[in-house]
Amino acid sequence: MSKARIFTFILLCCMSCSRSTKKQQEANEQFSKDLLALKAYFQIPGLSVLVKRGDQVLYEDYLGMAHLGSQTPMDSTTGIPMASLTKMFSALLLLQLEEEGKLALHEPIRAYIDDAHVADSIKIEHALSHTSQGMPGKNFYYNNTRFMWLQRVIEEAGEKDFKTQITEKIIAPLKLQNTYLLEDSLQLAQTNRKLAQPYFLGGEPKNGYVEKTSRPGFIDYGYSAAAGITSTVRDLGLLSSALDKGLLLSSSSKNKMFTPYAPDLPYGLGIFTQQFMEEQLIWGYGQYDCYSSLFLKVPGKDLTLVLAANNNLMSDPARLIAGDLSYSLFALSFLKNYVFDLQEIPLFEHPDILASLEQRLNPVNMEFYRKKLLAQALAASFMNRYNDSEGAFSKKLLGQVFDRFPDYETYGDLVLLRNLYMLKFMDAHRKKKEFTAFDEQIEQIGQKLLTADKNNPYANYYMANFHDFKGQADLTEVYYQQLLDANNFSPWWYTAEAKQWMHKRQEVFQN
Repeated sequence: MSKARIFTFILLCCMSCSRSTKKQQEANEQFSKDLLALKAYFQIPGLSVLVKRGDQVLYEDYLGMAHLGSQTPMDSTTGIPMASLTKMFSALLLLQLEEEGKLALHEPIRAYIDDAHVADSIKIEHALSHTSQGMPGKNFYYNNTRFMWLQRVIEEAGEKDFKTQITEKIIAPLKLQNTYLLEDSLQLAQTNRKLAQPYFLGGEPKNGYVEKTSRPGFIDYGYSAAAGITSTVRDLGLLSSALDKGLLLSSSSKNKMFTPYAPDLPYGLGIFTQQFMEEQLIWGYGQYDCYSSLFLKVPGKDLTLVLAANNNLMSDPARLIAGDLSYSLFALSFLKNYVFDLQEIPLFEHPDILASLEQRLNPVNMEFYRKKLLAQALAASFMNRYNDSEGAFSKKLLGQVFDRFPDYETYGDLVLLRNLYMLKFMDAHRKKKEFTAFDEQIEQIGQKLLTADKNNPYANYYMANFHDFKGQADLTEVYYQQLLDANNFSPWWYTAEAKQWMHKRQEVFQN
């Protein structure tokens, strides 16, 4: 190659590198602005964040306070209880044990737990994939109680206690300095661990509203296969890299973990997995009453995001338990800035610029924009408990979505149904005149979901309450009875509410 050609090649490489660096800088700057806006909107005291491409850290920051009283800032060694991200660790242990020939995930779980009521048809992999309820292996119903069975499986097959195996097989080999199972306050004192203090958002309810202020919360001590890991974003970033390098699992086991357990389900083994705008998203979230966390991998871009906060509003408003990460404004900010190059889309829509929405929509951003509007409407309906104007704005956003994307029967899902239900619930709670503008959407989305899965407990619960708000007791009873009659379901809060309503209904007839 001639000197001139070499010089041209070097120049082009430098120009490409410069463009890449500038693009990365722009993504970081916009992501930082979004995070500050989200932190303020959800009143999060302290927030840790890490973005990596492979082993390269693209963005790392520690925002706000680990302790408001002492004004102790968040830093890289501040631990945060990660709640359900523990499920990812449990899945790793089970897949390692399978690789060692010590168990098979298709074995009946009853072989490991002493419960005569557990059917032989329920396999280890069903509990691990949240498909153990209803007809095992068919539908995804997130269930912590059944996931906790897996601790016994791990201990029996591994012939060591759960804590020892997590330490020896994951924490120690990866040198995760600030990752441990949180047992009690004595453990923290003896090991001198730094832990972010827990906070609630909201004071005492008054006139149907809750004061929007941070107040001290509590730490969830204790651990199981379902929850209990405390960690940092750096440590979880190391875990992500170890998965990529095959340090924890073979490629076949990792693929099994990251693949939907059954077609159209949002969960693999111990972790969520979904397609969004032609990218695979591998993710998990944690949610305690006073902490929240998010772990996200985008394999097609070699990207990892880890977030952790010391209140629960990074997870709770997005209703992540339903299995759709695109309802998280935190995740959408990361995706638009680092994955899809859509920095021009504002994360928060404001009432005064909604009128110009039509001019901002185009074929490239259309799908993302619809999801962003739905995510903000969901967040606003959650924040409605603190401020009535948020409920009004959620209704306005949903009106925009239904006007511009009228095929809501296609994209309508359990989370959208919940959003519509919660708007009705808060209006009823505040004794307002019933808001009926979206009744058609509720009816049709609910019917669609229950036609596909008549036993879905959440859909039955929302539809029961929808008809209860309208004073249609006979229809309310139909949905509650369906919820109660479903076979092979563990009782949960919605079961108790259904039983309570049915009991009151019987008292009315008796009187």
